[in-house]
Amino acid sequence: FLDIYTEGTKRFLKDFKGKYSFSEIADRINALKDLKVLVIGDGIIDEYHYCEPLGKSAKANLVVNKYLSHEVFAGGTFAVANHIAGLCNHIQLVSLLGKEDSREDFILKNLKPNIAAKFFYSDDGTSVVKKRYVHEYLNQKLFEICYLKDYLIKEDCESMIIDYLTSEIPKYDMIMVSDFGHGFITRKIIETVETHSKIFAVNAQTNAANIGYNFITKYHNPDYVCLDESELRLSAQEKHANIEDVAKIIANTINADCLIVTLGKNGSFGVNHSNVNRTPIFSHKVVDTVGAGDAFFAYTAPCYAKGMPLDLISFIGNAVGAIAVQIVCNKKSVEKFELLEFVNTILK
Repeated sequence: FLDIYTEGTKRFLKDFKGKYSFSEIADRINALKDLKVLVIGDGIIDEYHYCEPLGKSAKANLVVNKYLSHEVFAGGTFAVANHIAGLCNHIQLVSLLGKEDSREDFILKNLKPNIAAKFFYSDDGTSVVKKRYVHEYLNQKLFEICYLKDYLIKEDCESMIIDYLTSEIPKYDMIMVSDFGHGFITRKIIETVETHSKIFAVNAQTNAANIGYNFITKYHNPDYVCLDESELRLSAQEKHANIEDVAKIIANTINADCLIVTLGKNGSFGVNHSNVNRTPIFSHKVVDTVGAGDAFFAYTAPCYAKGMPLDLISFIGNAVGAIAVQIVCNKKSVEKFELLEFVNTILK
């Protein structure tokens, strides 16, 4: 198995094994079960519609595709909650659904049993749905259609959410904000989380619907931040600067205690007040990258909350990422036993 890795990765694993034993890592991961976590963010219904191209239309400048089948997954913050539910026993999910087409029955059916869900409802839209059309044989995404409202929730809905969060947040060890920038997480909701949380972790995503408008810099004093490289660079307005310098700039700007940047094939890079850390990639087979960042965030935030050191947090995150990229979209969550088996294998 290790033969697939570069010499640099092999050296990293050898050094890491000298610092942490598998039994120690397993004990630390198992100790996460007692954390009480509240997850708030945009829930997304992911649909994959599989098709095969028939050829160019005779009457229009487009490629005609034949429908074959489709799958539907609970994504976004729903997926984040499902990942965490395999680690921690007590999970509270807070999200927004649309009254017109809430998909609530499907969502509840696809959440793990130890997740308590509290939904609020937008009376002027549907739940967020992202339909991706996929070439079945090549597993290539052809195009995507998003069903979402492109504006913030109304004040009465916002007030109900703030009242709920103000009373509930103090009951939890950590608050995780999974912000996809689809109108749910307003500035007042952010302020509520910042004011009342013991520990709060945030992932502010950049996507086609919000690019340029959903930067991590709208948050202040987060304990743990997880971003990908493009999200970090956009937030800092630094396209070419050294990634270490950019990470330090953003961490200082928002006063984050710990910030980890996922770098795709280049692994991850993390900074906190006293350390910098780079961890290589452990994946050897990529089926689908959709949802891998959410899995990384879901596993690393509880590790941070339990006081794990930066290098161990990053190692666990990259191991989870290696498992997640072998899963189609959010078809299933990364399970703790899978992580432990993977870690045991690469540290042998």
